[in-house]
Amino acid sequence: MSGQGKFKKQLSLIDLTFIGLGAIFGSGWLFAASHVSAIAGPAGIFSWLLGGFAVLLLGIVYCELGAALPRAGGVVRYPVYSHGPLLGYLMGFITLIAFSSLVAIEVVASRQYAAAWFPGLTQAGSGDPTALGWLVQFGLLCVFFLLNYRSVKTFAKANNLVSVFKFIVPLLVIGVLFTFFKPENFQVQGFAPFGLSGIEMAVSAGGVIFAYLGLTPIISVASEVKNPQRTIPIALILSVLLSTAIYVLLQTAFLGGIPTEMLANGWASINKEFALPYRDIALALGVGWLAYLVVADAVISPSGCGNIYMNATPRVIYGWAQTGTFFKVFTRIDEKSGIPRPALWLTFALSVFWTLPFPSWEALINVVSAALVLSYAVAPVSVAALRRNAPNMPRPFRVKTMGLLGPVSFIIAALIVYWSGWSTVSWLLGLQILMFVVYLLCGRFVPTAHLNLGQQVRSSAWLIAFYAVTIVLSKLGTFGGLGILTHPFDTLVVAAFATGIYYWGAATGVPAHLLRLDDDADESEVAAQSTGTTANPRPAGAY
Repeated sequence: MSGQGKFKKQLSLIDLTFIGLGAIFGSGWLFAASHVSAIAGPAGIFSWLLGGFAVLLLGIVYCELGAALPRAGGVVRYPVYSHGPLLGYLMGFITLIAFSSLVAIEVVASRQYAAAWFPGLTQAGSGDPTALGWLVQFGLLCVFFLLNYRSVKTFAKANNLVSVFKFIVPLLVIGVLFTFFKPENFQVQGFAPFGLSGIEMAVSAGGVIFAYLGLTPIISVASEVKNPQRTIPIALILSVLLSTAIYVLLQTAFLGGIPTEMLANGWASINKEFALPYRDIALALGVGWLAYLVVADAVISPSGCGNIYMNATPRVIYGWAQTGTFFKVFTRIDEKSGIPRPALWLTFALSVFWTLPFPSWEALINVVSAALVLSYAVAPVSVAALRRNAPNMPRPFRVKTMGLLGPVSFIIAALIVYWSGWSTVSWLLGLQILMFVVYLLCGRFVPTAHLNLGQQVRSSAWLIAFYAVTIVLSKLGTFGGLGILTHPFDTLVVAAFATGIYYWGAATGVPAHLLRLDDDADESEVAAQSTGTTANPRPAGAY
């Protein structure tokens, strides 16, 4: 390891857009179609539209934060700027879990599809790997690590090449399946056989929101982007709009392409009939060459997405360490390459760890989706708090309808977490509350010069209340709970509760005179201001 270096601005608009699209188009499109169909039937098309709308709203919110404060690991650091180190600590923990496990999920997906050619990679009757299958996964993780070890531009070039192939195959799938399109499939068992709750559940449990979650890698590399104030908003919005259009077309083509006689027993078992959706439907329709291409793309697409998260996770770790609530060794950047290599090593180790229980893709997506949405949900509250306490901070991209978009985006994020179901909500949010208790016990050892522990708790109490009440509502609700709160009344209760939490969080940010936004000497291109004067640089370890 050489001396402390700086991030190098090497990423263009094309690079950043491909990072967003590449992160979005991983294993989600390859597996989600049959799961969405089994949960929501043909109405699953609306699940994709709802998921795209939710992520677009959150993406627009991130545009304001990313353009105003282009920081490495921004998804972790924005909550620190707006509400203090305690909130950043909680977001850092859950984001690290989500990002590092995403790398593992993508190599698992690659191996599962590759088993169509090499059956010895997967155990018969399950999606779990054999010993050889796990070694293949480990080998892919090593490749991702090496691609990211040299420089961010090396990673970007590899990602751009992979992305071109990744999008050719989905477009071919859409074109071919529409030639077999059967409109009667949309009515033979009813358009929405599982009702509104099926549409909602498919967003989380069907893999829809998981498939969309590619925005945070764009934010995570913000310090390495040329002209970030312009590039970040354009790349974010382009990524979401293009991916939504492709996902809706893919789902429609899948629904219409299924041989109608296979729907005699309804939609509920369609994910078992089409475990590898587009490969299996191509074979059922007699289009063997398309099945071959799908399997090839299915190995490449998740690999490309896993590579992106191998790149993004070290930036999250770096950002968490910069807040002063994680080990400072992870703030070290290699002087020659501009890569936070200690953080990259930790990412690699965690990615390997997540593959050790030998999980299948289906077993992981619900938890990861909920964890990522939780990290997204804080963004609108951070924007609102900074609008209140740092009104003069330069905002190259300013959301004009934040008064409406802020609470709506937070409500939708809260609903997606709730729709994940009791089995996910209980332990995931319960773990966050436990980490809050750990921080309270150890908070006096965290070097935060400008905020005492009491102020940190006051600024973060809204999030803990959100966790606690969501757990209770999930237990009482219809998504894996007791059913005491019936649908759609339970959804309305969660929405009303989330509205109150949003305004509570917006009103309890860090007081203006304590804001410290210019926290990186190597990233001082943004002159962050709170009350009209530039904030003083923070001491090492303070936020």
